[in-house]
Amino acid sequence: MRPRISVFRSNKYIYAQVINDEKGQTLASAKADGTEAFSVGEALAKKAKAKKITKVVFDKGGYKYHGQVKAVAEGARKGGLEF
Repeated sequence: MRPRISVFRSNKYIYAQVINDEKGQTLASAKADGTEAFSVGEALAKKAKAKKITKVVFDKGGYKYHGQVKAVAEGARKGGLEF
């Protein structure tokens, strides 16, 4: 089973984490101001690749695939993650 990227948006920040659901562990995480969503994806990808994670599942958490959520996904893809 692949780890998943979970995204959460608050009014001010955007959070993303790579989770191993089999063990219930957070493997990598990143957070930034909502205007920096793309950089959250890139930072998350960098941390995940350092732990030799390259393939993940993207969990948009009930949000539409638009705006900040889409930017996180694009940043993670640019950083080298596949989903």
